[in-house]
Amino acid sequence: MTDNKSSKNIWALSTFAATMGDGAVDFAANDHQSFGRQEFVFAFLNLLLIGALLALQVISKYFDRKPAISVIVVLAVGFLIQGAHLIWLRKRSATSSRGKRQFLTFWSLGFNSALAFVLTLMTIKGDTAYYALMLLPILEAAFRLDLAGTVTVILIAVLISFIGAYGLKFGEYIEAGAIAVIYSVMGVLVWLLVNNLREREASFVRNLQELERTRRQLLADEKLAAVGQLSRAIAHEIRNPVAMISSSLATATRPGLDEAEREEMFSIAAKEAERLERLTTDFLVYARPRPVQIARANLADTLNYVATVARAHAANEGVTIDVAVDSSLEAEFDAAQMHQALLNLVLNAIDACARGDLVKLNAQMNGNDAIRIDVVDPAGPIPGETVERIFEPLFTTKQGGSGLGLAIARNIARAHGSDIVLRINEPRRVCFSIEIPTRARKPISATGD
Repeated sequence: MTDNKSSKNIWALSTFAATMGDGAVDFAANDHQSFGRQEFVFAFLNLLLIGALLALQVISKYFDRKPAISVIVVLAVGFLIQGAHLIWLRKRSATSSRGKRQFLTFWSLGFNSALAFVLTLMTIKGDTAYYALMLLPILEAAFRLDLAGTVTVILIAVLISFIGAYGLKFGEYIEAGAIAVIYSVMGVLVWLLVNNLREREASFVRNLQELERTRRQLLADEKLAAVGQLSRAIAHEIRNPVAMISSSLATATRPGLDEAEREEMFSIAAKEAERLERLTTDFLVYARPRPVQIARANLADTLNYVATVARAHAANEGVTIDVAVDSSLEAEFDAAQMHQALLNLVLNAIDACARGDLVKLNAQMNGNDAIRIDVVDPAGPIPGETVERIFEPLFTTKQGGSGLGLAIARNIARAHGSDIVLRINEPRRVCFSIEIPTRARKPISATGD
């Protein structure tokens, strides 16, 4: 599961959406990285624009003796200031407060507007192209400000373009008017496009929030259903031995019962009490597994130990155990817990076999960083309806079984960053496999599939 990560992503998008429509600098109010990238791009483009105007004026000065040296100086100073601003943006941290982001936005708008206004005044009644410096402020306002703020910047740009036409021919005013129309159309159109993206983003966030709420509700319902199912299974498994103990003791205390029958009733009660104790112990092991103690261990020693422990039960059932493993195979695992997991698999295989069958316990390299352990028996295939529930706690097809052996074994495997899988389920061949890492892995969630 990835609950924490998805929740953080939803929270970030929700915070972003909550800033929509709150006034100036909406678009970048809480999106630090987006604001940083956007500010850097605007600053870089502005530096290129000022640099291009400066280069053109230097070339013009060389050929036509225009403009005045003071204009070139102002452009050079603007270029240096913008360059310093760009370097500072490159080095600063991406995270900043809302107030600092607002300051940076209005500083960029104000710097270009002031530079364009000063240069226009210096070249009034002459050829001027410094209204071009207002292109980026209009775009920046359309990205970051509301409609009123964008229109204000457009009006400032229009004012500067008409100041540049002051004292010139009527045609210059027509040209200034055409530029004003271009500014207005460009600014409003970009603002509409960006605002549409904001609305889509907000709608997307709302949908994600709704999906997150639905997912959490489904998970909660699923957990409640699982708890209810497990509770019913526990109650059923406990009720049977308790009922047998109760009825056996009641029968044993009846007057007139001979000693042999009384002893038989006490024996039944004792066996059921032992079964109940084993069931509760297994359930506690399943519900509260102890942490794994990872250490370097030899696979041959582990498999031979499990086979030795299981051979007494195998002999009673007329089953033979065969171990095939390279004596040099080593891996990192909790030997005690792996003994328990493999013993559960081997005992299940023995119980499924007929007399004369052979259970194989094998281990081999599975790639460069894992060793696969197989427990193979000839008692297949397992029915499909059983396969679907085979790892379900308290589900068993064995008479007197607790239904927790495979569930406990699977928890142990997952604590080692692995799992138990039914790798082969064919006629006369069933194979359960555990993959043991040669290096310790991160545990898999016990609730994951």
